[in-house]
Amino acid sequence: MNTGVCKIRLHFPESQSLKEKRRIIKPIITRLRNMYNVSIAEVDDQDLWQIATIGVSCVSNNDHHIDEMLTSVLTFITDSYPNVEIIEQEIEVFHGP
Repeated sequence: MNTGVCKIRLHFPESQSLKEKRRIIKPIITRLRNMYNVSIAEVDDQDLWQIATIGVSCVSNNDHHIDEMLTSVLTFITDSYPNVEIIEQEIEVFHGP
């Protein structure tokens, strides 16, 4: 069993408050969870109103599938949310027994 983890740091240049940031990030998280069946949560920068860090994870027995899935998540964010910038991304795959 292999686990893929993707840490994504997002920038919301038009956000002017934490409330507005939550209004933007919540649908992104919900859509990714529903479309890709991944585990996802905001994991850092909760008190910054223009930055969010989300963690996305998936499990598979195939490294290629994990890479495809997490790359699709990144592509979806870029294509579907033009006012959101991915400023940092990191994908790791952990191999289990």
